[in-house]
Amino acid sequence: MRILALPVLALPLAACAGYSEPASSPSDPGDAMRGSCNAEPAQAHVGQQATERTGAAILAESGAEVLRWGPPNSAWTMDYRTDRVNVRYDEARQITEITCG
Repeated sequence: MRILALPVLALPLAACAGYSEPASSPSDPGDAMRGSCNAEPAQAHVGQQATERTGAAILAESGAEVLRWGPPNSAWTMDYRTDRVNVRYDEARQITEITCG
């Protein structure tokens, strides 16, 4: 009886699984580059205080769409995103590193 109950219990979970169409390629090759991060123009902010204003400037100068703050002694996921700029800072809230990904 228990063996028969397992498929019945798994059915609602299978219904939650979705299907999505594969992403289509952009019609304009320039679309793929919009939001791409380039950390080089933002390197002047290394050594400055990590503030909302500084973060906004780094985001604008890097061309990224997403800003990720890296507090001291914290773990980060290893996923790489071309549209994200990463800003690490130390215990004194001074920016120590600006990278893309």
